[in-house]
Amino acid sequence: METKLKAPTLEESKRLYELAAKLKELAPWEWMDESEIFGVQNPETGEIGFVSTMGMMGEHLSVGVYLGAEGLYGFWDFQEEGHEAEPLALFEIPQLQVSFENRENLEKQDRDLHKKLGLKFRGTQNYPLFRSIKPGFLPWFITSDEARMLIYAIEQTLEVAPRVRENSDILIDESDAENEVVLVRVAEKQGAKFVWRDEWREIPPPAEEEFTIAIPQGLIDELKDFPQAKNFVLEAALFIMPNPVAEKGKRPYFPKMLMLADGQSGMILGFQLIQPQATDTENYAEISRHFFEALRKPEVRPQEIRVGSDLLFDLLKGLNQQLNIKLRQTDDLPAIEAAREGIFGFFGGSLF
Repeated sequence: METKLKAPTLEESKRLYELAAKLKELAPWEWMDESEIFGVQNPETGEIGFVSTMGMMGEHLSVGVYLGAEGLYGFWDFQEEGHEAEPLALFEIPQLQVSFENRENLEKQDRDLHKKLGLKFRGTQNYPLFRSIKPGFLPWFITSDEARMLIYAIEQTLEVAPRVRENSDILIDESDAENEVVLVRVAEKQGAKFVWRDEWREIPPPAEEEFTIAIPQGLIDELKDFPQAKNFVLEAALFIMPNPVAEKGKRPYFPKMLMLADGQSGMILGFQLIQPQATDTENYAEISRHFFEALRKPEVRPQEIRVGSDLLFDLLKGLNQQLNIKLRQTDDLPAIEAAREGIFGFFGGSLF
């Protein structure tokens, strides 16, 4: 069950809008591009948010705060893929954002808050919007904790960006450290105030979470009893659907589609929409459960399973040996790709 989180106080909201006005006036996107990243350590929690300024082309003015090593490396991976990256992959990176939108991009809750605070905005790209992005979910209203993280991040952006304008090299690391090194703004409490300083921090990649999926012996025995069909290649893929699902009182989410297809005939053998769970381990368990259920339906064992993701490959390692099935990871999944194009066309492409 989803826990109801505390919304920002009026004082926190007022501070955010004050800072957003200063940020818009400063317009750091005029000289900083999104690859010029620095960190801000939350003095309350110790969590580091990595700040990226977007809008040099004038299309989308925003500041993103990528949370922790997962957010930072997720952002870098997304940047590295460039035009090949799926637009929805951005929603798999934990982050907070302040952006400047047109009025029609606001929700009623945003407009109601403006009235409470006595705020008025006019013009294009002039309405501050604060959103939280959590893997698997639609961008959503921020919580009180997230508001404070954004406050610290924007305050430090107002400090760092003018320095970058004077000297664009201040964010360049010249060390030979094993991991990536990033300039991080760190606060120290002195009396009633925080005093901020620069620190160069080595940021190792996020640790890979180990997970074990228990496969019932009865299922393995059942699959073993199925005849193995020669030349039967099973394609399997897991991808994000472009249209979010909204349930009353809950944060809208992007379901994932698990799809299995016959590589020769192109026939779809099974598909399942999967809702994001609270933890990665729960997500893996849910995906595995649906995969094994789908694997039983043809009542024959494939000679080979081809998968398009690291996750599916890891889930099937070991099981394929027990069932004498070849396992291969590849982007070449023609049956899946044809079905996927049809689905995305039916849903009107993507959100972008």
